[in-house]
Amino acid sequence: MPLNYSEYLKVQQLLELQVLRSDPPEHDETLFIIIHQVYELWFKQLLHEFDRLKVEFCSNDLYGAIHRLQRARTIMKTLVSQLDILETMTPMSFASFRDRLEEASGFQSIQFREMEFVLGYKRATMLEFVPKDSPARAILERRLKERTVVDCFYDFLTHHGVTIPDELKNRDVTQSTEPNETIQKGISRLYREKPELAILFEQMVDYDEGQQEWRYRHVKMVERT
Repeated sequence: MPLNYSEYLKVQQLLELQVLRSDPPEHDETLFIIIHQVYELWFKQLLHEFDRLKVEFCSNDLYGAIHRLQRARTIMKTLVSQLDILETMTPMSFASFRDRLEEASGFQSIQFREMEFVLGYKRATMLEFVPKDSPARAILERRLKERTVVDCFYDFLTHHGVTIPDELKNRDVTQSTEPNETIQKGISRLYREKPELAILFEQMVDYDEGQQEWRYRHVKMVERT
């Protein structure tokens, strides 16, 4: 029997994953679950893109990196737009099933913590909130020890004549990356001398702005509820 759409995408299994906790079922709980499940799927794709971006930076693949960041930024726009849908749910509607969620919170999203680690914002203390023997703990421990997108970006800059300070080349990768004046001066020089790199740098700024927008709007939405 040839493969069909539903089998390839596991549609039936996917549609059975929305298990409501409210009884009798509250109408908006379905929306709440679907929105957050879709978030997790997009987080998975972003992690997939960032792992590829690390390879592209390390191999000096400028146009691959530009394409990767354009896609990541477009996905981030989708994450922001999903908040428009979630905000159609009133605080009163959310309160109708909030107590059924017990201690469950978006703060517990392992993939979001993974993204933070991959992008250079590492806090080993976050592991304390994850059970020691869980698969999620193993994932975060692995990400904590990996080089970040920023570390691979340093490799990219090296290809273009920027001298990376020893304290960055030999840094403890389990720690967060920090702004560095030498790196900033090197990027400014490349802006002037290699205009083709400006597109890449702008894409990096665009993605960062998109993620900040998503964080801000998410925080404000939580405050409303």
